[in-house]
Amino acid sequence: MKTKNSATVPTRVSVRGPGRADGVWGNGPLLASLGVVAFSLSFPGTVFALDGFGPWTATGLRGVIAAALAGTALLWARPPVPARHDWAGITVVALGCALGFPLLTTLALQTTSASHSAVVIGALPMATAVISTLRTGNRPSWAFWCAAAMGGAVVVGFALLQSNGAPGIGDLYLVAALVVCAAGYAEGGRLSSRIPGWQVIAWGVLLAAPVNLVVTIAALPMEPVHHSARGVAGLLYIAAVSQFLGFVVWYRGMALMGVTRASQLQLMQPLLTLVWAVLLLGEPFSSDVVVAAVLVLACVALTRRTRV
Repeated sequence: MKTKNSATVPTRVSVRGPGRADGVWGNGPLLASLGVVAFSLSFPGTVFALDGFGPWTATGLRGVIAAALAGTALLWARPPVPARHDWAGITVVALGCALGFPLLTTLALQTTSASHSAVVIGALPMATAVISTLRTGNRPSWAFWCAAAMGGAVVVGFALLQSNGAPGIGDLYLVAALVVCAAGYAEGGRLSSRIPGWQVIAWGVLLAAPVNLVVTIAALPMEPVHHSARGVAGLLYIAAVSQFLGFVVWYRGMALMGVTRASQLQLMQPLLTLVWAVLLLGEPFSSDVVVAAVLVLACVALTRRTRV
């Protein structure tokens, strides 16, 4: 019972929603941009790693190191284990983003340049949109399908032009990587509506760890290892940043600013990779590559605007 002189002490209620925070961690555009920059360095980082490790060894070690980081993050945060019905989607993320894409792009970069690979993989947002549309059963406009078809035609035409009319083995690896990673992105995006994005990739990387460990153990005796600073630096980058930390800031930025707005920033990723390929790898500046990259990005932008 209240007395005349009793005072009501107001309860302090936090007005911060789940997607808000102070400082850098609350700056969506900055975090999403950091994610784009981080991923744009993945191909140069892989080329560096191949300077010291074989493709299978680099891929296996990349996954093992990333799993160690992801496992540490999960132990520190102690989030609930995903529900049983979510594990099928996490398996797709593991197969596409933690196993298929790293291995296939690493194999491709043995025979193709980073700039060439950047153009082909530049269609990833478009491929993700197509697979997501098919997965959810939505019916986008005819303009969406036309833009997607044009983007696919540009990628195929560019690959054929660069390989004198016949696709090389590197191009086949890149197309396969494009498909499996798009499936992983689409499934990860679906799961992120109810599970924080960083946890989706963390569980996916951890699920893929046993396979990557077996690959590492099998590949190390078969492939020569050269202990070079460049090779070790490249391996650490693609393991820590490309495989895990880049996803942490990217998914956080997407949560804060929205998927649509964040995806527009990703349109700059292939062009950034072209810049790194010239500055870090000394690859020649080719006008054909730049024109193809711009055309692919234009088609990707059209699929974003005409999806519904």
